[in-house]
Amino acid sequence: MPEADEVDEEEEMPLSLRLSIADTLTLGNATCGFMAVYFTTTGILIPHLMGSEESGMARHSAATAVILMLCAAIFDLFDGLVARKLRSSPMGAELDNLSDLISFGLAPAYFVLVYGMVADDAYQRVAAVGAIVVLLAVVLRLARFSCVTVKDGTFQGMPSPFGALTVVSIVLLELPFVATLLAIIGTAWLMVSRVEYPKPRGRLAVAMLSWIVLSMGLLAAWAFDAPSGQLLLQTGCALQLVMGAVIPLFATARRVNNFRDNRREARAAQLP
Repeated sequence: MPEADEVDEEEEMPLSLRLSIADTLTLGNATCGFMAVYFTTTGILIPHLMGSEESGMARHSAATAVILMLCAAIFDLFDGLVARKLRSSPMGAELDNLSDLISFGLAPAYFVLVYGMVADDAYQRVAAVGAIVVLLAVVLRLARFSCVTVKDGTFQGMPSPFGALTVVSIVLLELPFVATLLAIIGTAWLMVSRVEYPKPRGRLAVAMLSWIVLSMGLLAAWAFDAPSGQLLLQTGCALQLVMGAVIPLFATARRVNNFRDNRREARAAQLP
């Protein structure tokens, strides 16, 4: 019997190879990112190269690709919550970084690249540079996230899911090419900057989830050419850009107020 127990212990799967519930959600994140690339290729790029009568970006495929990135953001939101409530395997952090690289690095960068190939006023090679900048920004951000410790409750730089959604929102706004490229590069800079963004916890996590669901509805309305669907989509994309710029301002203002309060308390403590 002792020998049988030893055999069972040897055949048992190593702890580092066991997947937790949080890890399963993380793999769902990676799957959504890959499928976003698939729909961008089969529904937008290939018809364009084949000389399809439909000009520009195919609405249904573009909407599907972006909705998949939104689903990846939901998986990314919940895998962190589940990992904190339950447990995560020893390889959970590595899985999370690799999945984020696919869904929020490769997928939006590829979306920008395809935009540069199919848009009428775009320049393919310049758009390729913008796509590379987005991809490298996410790579650097994820690498820094693994090495640098920041204070609890904040991210240093725009989170990669938020950055990816901001990048695709810029593309979907259909601004002039130069303005689109500058906005994309600005978003990439925010991802690698030291600007603080709050972590989505509590009410903020609920607000983020609600915003993602609303964005899916706007994309669906645009894809099926609903009345005022184009206007609704552009409004949602514009709000995404505004939030990307305003959220760090609130975080900076809160930090300044905390600094002032600390100085007042220190001065009050020095008074006799």
